[in-house]
Amino acid sequence: MFFDKSEFEFTATLEANWLVIQKELEQLQPKNFVDWPEKYIYNQGWEVFGLYAFSNRIEENCRLCPETTKLVEMIPGMTTAGFSSLAPGTYIGPHFGATKAVLRCHLGLIVPDECAIRVDTETRSWQEGKCLIFDDTFEHEAWNKSDKTRIVLLIDFERPSTLAEPFEINESIDEEYWLKILSQAEPSSN
Repeated sequence: MFFDKSEFEFTATLEANWLVIQKELEQLQPKNFVDWPEKYIYNQGWEVFGLYAFSNRIEENCRLCPETTKLVEMIPGMTTAGFSSLAPGTYIGPHFGATKAVLRCHLGLIVPDECAIRVDTETRSWQEGKCLIFDDTFEHEAWNKSDKTRIVLLIDFERPSTLAEPFEINESIDEEYWLKILSQAEPSSN
């Protein structure tokens, strides 16, 4: 389920500053990105560069992108933020988000043709400098059928109480695991 971005004031600020964010993204090196760990839902080439995970700041990554960090820190209820990269030919199969407590925003930064996301029964393409807001607890999938990489700024933020959708926060998420992945730390061997 997609939402009208105009319902969320922060989207105008992100869109007005998308070139600043894109410039910081372009200064990152491929080594700064890590594979999305849930490899069973995609075929190849899904990488991320985290700034925040579950409201925890990833200090080194935030230092590399200070302006982007300032912008995401202004988003009310922001819990997770970072860049999400899909290499050419990447397909992320149908899956569901973990909790209705948050909504997801994608700000298009590098968007070639033939890239799209389906949420529930609606398919949309990203646009450079434009935000998409959706509830990722609905079945969704994404693909990059182009010969260029697609990158968005991905942000999770607390679902506003003004939205009628009821939610329960009873999902268990291994926050420590995700923080280690996104901060590129070596997982502990138990």
